[in-house]
Amino acid sequence: MSSPTEPDNGLPVRMPRPRRSGRHRKPEPVTAPENAPGLVLAVPGTPTAQSRSLAGEVLSIARSELPGLDARIGYVEGGGDEFPALDTVLSELSAERRSTPGEAATDEATPAGPAAIVVPLLAGPDAAQLRQIRQAVLSSGAGAELTDVLGPHPLLAEGVHVKLSEAGLARADRARLFTVATAADGIILATLGGEEAVQAAGITGMLLAARLAVPVLAAGLDEEGAVARTAEQLRESGSQQLAVAPCLIGPEVPQGLLEAAAEQAACTVAEPLGAYPSLGKLVASTYGAKLGLPQQQQPGMPAR
Repeated sequence: MSSPTEPDNGLPVRMPRPRRSGRHRKPEPVTAPENAPGLVLAVPGTPTAQSRSLAGEVLSIARSELPGLDARIGYVEGGGDEFPALDTVLSELSAERRSTPGEAATDEATPAGPAAIVVPLLAGPDAAQLRQIRQAVLSSGAGAELTDVLGPHPLLAEGVHVKLSEAGLARADRARLFTVATAADGIILATLGGEEAVQAAGITGMLLAARLAVPVLAAGLDEEGAVARTAEQLRESGSQQLAVAPCLIGPEVPQGLLEAAAEQAACTVAEPLGAYPSLGKLVASTYGAKLGLPQQQQPGMPAR
């Protein structure tokens, strides 16, 4: 039986401190627990300078959300010093946790709990990508734990909305009384990862439809002709000015696939989410949820 400070999964927890009473009290800042597992962001796809910059920005925001966080980047298809492979990063982190300054690593020095918590940089479930990540976690021998992917989540719907507005395809704020001449009246939410990913994107799509007050349907980029068929379905229901909005972060998308699908469907296309600021918050909260840290529930979505 575990004690209050030693949960069944061996993960350290942050015990709540007494809070000041009063209506004007400030919320207690959440920090990473002492000796907490490191956060390793698993970046899918072929490593590039752009994906490295994106991952660095996301982790910078995550560190600001959770002070004291030991956060690192591991590339699923990486290798070498420039783009360290995920299993290499996990092995090195595990060795650091087993050793003390100036001493060789020993099994006796291994702290309780996993060395790392791996957060996939994926907006939705992708069986092929997750299989690679799980294999890297296992081959590292680090005893790391893997979290869920980042979506579906209201912050992803917010990010897609922002990317559409940046492309001139949606109003930046539905509450403001102005029009956008090129605003889309139907959105195809593009994803990767098969039927499971399409279903998850459909949940984010419902949140996006509520923000934009236009129909939103999800479609898989990895299913031949799916985006074009979804575009035809929207046109048959009355939408004429369509846009493809990726419910994707970027590194996981093969070059040219998004543009080709949009061209086949005769649609305008917005940019992937990229280093959208709220992604860093979502990475930090996904890591924190694995540790049992207090979570801020997002409106319109049950707690993860």
